[in-house]
Amino acid sequence: MIIVTRPGITEIQLDAIREAVERAGFQTHLSRGEHRTILGCIGDERMLSEVPLATLPGVESVIPILKPYRQVARDFRAEATIVTVGEGVGASIGGNALAVIAGPCSVEGRDMLFESAHVVKAAGATLLRGGAYKPRSSPYAFRGLGEEALMLLTEVREETGLPIVTEVMDTRQVELVAAHADMLQIGARNMQNFALLSAVGEVRRPVLLKRGLSATVEELLLAAEYILARGYDHVILCERGIRTFETATRNTLDVSAVPVLKRETHLPVIVDPSHAGGKAWLVAPLSFAAVAAGADGLIIEVHPKPSEAKSDAEQSLTPTDFNDVMARLRPFAAAAGRTMAAATPLMAGAGATR
Repeated sequence: MIIVTRPGITEIQLDAIREAVERAGFQTHLSRGEHRTILGCIGDERMLSEVPLATLPGVESVIPILKPYRQVARDFRAEATIVTVGEGVGASIGGNALAVIAGPCSVEGRDMLFESAHVVKAAGATLLRGGAYKPRSSPYAFRGLGEEALMLLTEVREETGLPIVTEVMDTRQVELVAAHADMLQIGARNMQNFALLSAVGEVRRPVLLKRGLSATVEELLLAAEYILARGYDHVILCERGIRTFETATRNTLDVSAVPVLKRETHLPVIVDPSHAGGKAWLVAPLSFAAVAAGADGLIIEVHPKPSEAKSDAEQSLTPTDFNDVMARLRPFAAAAGRTMAAATPLMAGAGATR
């Protein structure tokens, strides 16, 4: 349930409304927008049935949230959420500027990681991706360097100033990964790992939540609700393609999910064209489609030498191809009423802070 207050409500009136709601056993969440203030009520709405909320001074309307996801719902927050990743210089996702996260599928070594980071930053990426732990269908495939990769990611952040995005796969990894990364990624296979979702909500680190291979939009939003239910709302949703009967592409990019999500939730929405298409030549057109559909950003795989990549070689862009995609994105961003986010500046004599 949400309570919409009248313009010009006083702090005393607002406090009185919150106290009435909390006495009924609810948690409250205050959201101040440019034009209105919303008080979200978290709990069993039946408990408020006997509280005359609409008659309290300062209340304009009381609106039940009928959707199964509450804090994620757009009605719950007055303004769209902008997620800031990293401290100090950092990067933002969800504002007018289109954010681009780029880098290798997995961290394979120091030289390739540092080369990738400098390449994507020079092209205009604002965050660096790189997998330390990789979920693979085969137990014999390369599954990442683990803690060694986390240390390398920390080093490359200090040198380039780019905030780091990396995947966490297990509740036992959460604190370790959060100690090194600026944003935690929950992969498609773990979208409904509810223990993991709750755990990342506890560490107060931004979360990139990917849609499951066969998940509905509602299931994705409910997965995000698990994180917000822990009291943390810096969550970014990622459409990365879903599994269908089509075999021409690795997955089927559900472009329509982008405007649907933007309508349903206040959380930022980005698209992963690399996993959706599964082919390097598909990354550019899928990226353009995503931006045209209203995505707040993209996450793109880039490798210095894709032919030597230990994972996702076919969908990884070369540095030259990534530069081309970034240049060609600008008119699409402009047509969608967006700008391209500026690359993260690195202050002279100091690395980036978290």
